[in-house]
Amino acid sequence: MEITNTTASADHLRVALEGGVATWKPRVQKLSESLHANPEISFEEVQAAEAITSLLAEGGFEVTKGTAGLPTAFTATAGTGELVVALCIEYDALPSVGHACGHNLIAGASVAAALALLPHVDQLGITLKAIGTPAEEHGGGKVLMLERGAFDGVGLALMVHPVQDGITYNPAGTTAQAVGRYEAVFTGKAAHAAAAPHMGVNAGDAAVLSQVAIGLLRQQIPGDHRVACYVAEAGHVTNIIPDHAVVPFECRAFTLPEYEALLERVKRCFEGAALATGTTLEITAAEPLYEPLIQDGDLARHWTAAMDSFGKDTSPAAGMGGGSTDMGNISQVIPSLHPWLSIPGANVPIHSHGFAALANTPQAYAVMFEAATALAWTVAGAATNPQQRERFVQAAYRPEALIQEATS
Repeated sequence: MEITNTTASADHLRVALEGGVATWKPRVQKLSESLHANPEISFEEVQAAEAITSLLAEGGFEVTKGTAGLPTAFTATAGTGELVVALCIEYDALPSVGHACGHNLIAGASVAAALALLPHVDQLGITLKAIGTPAEEHGGGKVLMLERGAFDGVGLALMVHPVQDGITYNPAGTTAQAVGRYEAVFTGKAAHAAAAPHMGVNAGDAAVLSQVAIGLLRQQIPGDHRVACYVAEAGHVTNIIPDHAVVPFECRAFTLPEYEALLERVKRCFEGAALATGTTLEITAAEPLYEPLIQDGDLARHWTAAMDSFGKDTSPAAGMGGGSTDMGNISQVIPSLHPWLSIPGANVPIHSHGFAALANTPQAYAVMFEAATALAWTVAGAATNPQQRERFVQAAYRPEALIQEATS
């Protein structure tokens, strides 16, 4: 199918897409507000998935629920074009602080963009997939869906993410850290803490020593590495030497080799604590590994041009200070875009009660709809540029081809 991209037709399409976002604005904002008012944590996003799929089906998408064997995942499809485009939708919240990462805005932006693009899928020659990806905060929903075939055939994938004020809207050169989450379990020997403490092996002490060792290690690691941990269990009463302690922890770095080196150093902190206390140690992965994020250059340029038209700050990024996303795993194998939405007045960090409140304000929704329009324009720009279109078609994720290449 030949896609034309004259200046007149491109301008007409941009106007039509912006109008499509405007048409769906009341319904999408109501959806986003509802998600914010009813936060659901990873893999429990039952109401959110139902509300989003209902609106997409009403708009004309063919909806399949339970994608990749995940009950709160879904795929909404329109069109039959050779170029397969995925708009990723996130809708899980954080425990205790709700939508403090603004996933209600992520969902709204992708849903509005999808509904605006739907009438134009044949003109653009695309198959459009709005893919509901649960459990981004914890659980790695996209990692599981990628492994189970939900992104097979996709040539480009897009979504957005809100952040605090002052971050550039230019995603070129930005990234996110790899993160791995684990659970360290110390096993000791219980004893009466007064009558026979010498007969016990204190797993709680091992938990304390591991935290001290990690705290000291932080002085010796690069400034852009991160280690976090907390004691989930280390005894229940004062008169029993605890024989069981659990310390969940995570490591982050901007490259996989740096991450792997950091992880080994942190593991040695736990091993040293076990050796010092005479406990045994078992470390297991708690979640899939989130890989670093790669921003596609062509998609970033389309997005930045769109944000320029809205008068946003698109100066070159100075770099992100941290954070991780399972969109990184998608970006490792599919050309992807994951730009940052700086919300005016957001002088509070994400993952805080303050940011949760901000994610349900007029300025947040205004940015959400600008992002929806920019996403739609980015898809249209990529689909109607012959060279880029061919690149994205050729880049379609075909895991069987990767397996053959690796074994040949």
